[in-house]
Amino acid sequence: MEQNNEKSGSREIAGAIIIAGIIIAGAILLKGNTAPTSDPFADITLAKVSENDRTLGNKKTKIAIVVYEDFQCPFCGAVSGSESYPSLIQSLKQRDPNWSPFVPGVIEDYVKTGKVQFVYRDWAFLGPESVKAAEAAQCAGDQGKFWEYHDYLYDNQKGENEGHFSNSNLKSFAKTLGLDTSSFNKCLDESKYAEAVADSKNEGSTAGVKGTPKGFIVKDGKIIAMIDGAESYASVKQKIENALK
Repeated sequence: MEQNNEKSGSREIAGAIIIAGIIIAGAILLKGNTAPTSDPFADITLAKVSENDRTLGNKKTKIAIVVYEDFQCPFCGAVSGSESYPSLIQSLKQRDPNWSPFVPGVIEDYVKTGKVQFVYRDWAFLGPESVKAAEAAQCAGDQGKFWEYHDYLYDNQKGENEGHFSNSNLKSFAKTLGLDTSSFNKCLDESKYAEAVADSKNEGSTAGVKGTPKGFIVKDGKIIAMIDGAESYASVKQKIENALK
């Protein structure tokens, strides 16, 4: 009986080993047939560039740089070339002596040469004056002055929600820039772009934006690199050059 039990036990162990081997082999085979993902941005959903976006440059180029910004964000002002916060710029240069704002460099070297399209998007998160400033810039865009107003806002940053971007000041900026103040004021008072500004923020959040500036370098509609915060132009330039290859 003991001998029979030993033989029976041995057969059961051998059978279990064979079954385990088949399962492992199957798992390895299955894994081998599954294509590995090498795209770190595959799970990010970024809204496609459309006619509703404020853009600069060749709309037919394969590469677009989509940047989410907040007009009260000092870092956004810094990368746009504004010197409203000299102490911030000094701090950035202390960390990187070669630091320079990336937006002017991108526009000069890549947008004006037709290689890249630059896309601005609102991600107004710093309070009510951020929202109204974003709406005001869009209203200026109705008169073909979005980028002039965009730059003027950054050049006049003076703290967050302290009245510097009040409705009256936003209207004053429009007058200074030579806009038709009647239509601009009507656009702002009626909150014509309130929904568009809110939608832009929601779309940015869906793409994983958690702060500004936040950029996405897109080639043929696919994200291939990101811009995180106040990166130097040298850093962004290298990413663009890689995209152009």
